[in-house]
Amino acid sequence: MTLEEIKAAIDAGQTVHWANTGYRVHKDSLGQYLITFEPNGSTIGLTDHSGQRLNGDDAEFFIAGPEGGDEKSKDSQLRPDGQGRGVVPGGKVAQSLRRQR
Repeated sequence: MTLEEIKAAIDAGQTVHWANTGYRVHKDSLGQYLITFEPNGSTIGLTDHSGQRLNGDDAEFFIAGPEGGDEKSKDSQLRPDGQGRGVVPGGKVAQSLRRQR
């Protein structure tokens, strides 16, 4: 999904995830678009500081399907310990954060 598609889906009330259903993309009360890892509340911005580049591969964002499911079965990408990709040091989130510096 493109940045514009993600924002439009969220603004339309759809549930957007990144990488797997543990990561939810949402808009806060200040109008900021964020990615939150639901199990522990860890949050980063949807984009880098310029607001133009996604903090994640655009192909990994997806809209949740009906009845709490999702379009791409991203749950299969959970690690055996139940944690999503990118939550370990050096994972995707850490790589995205390093690119911002």
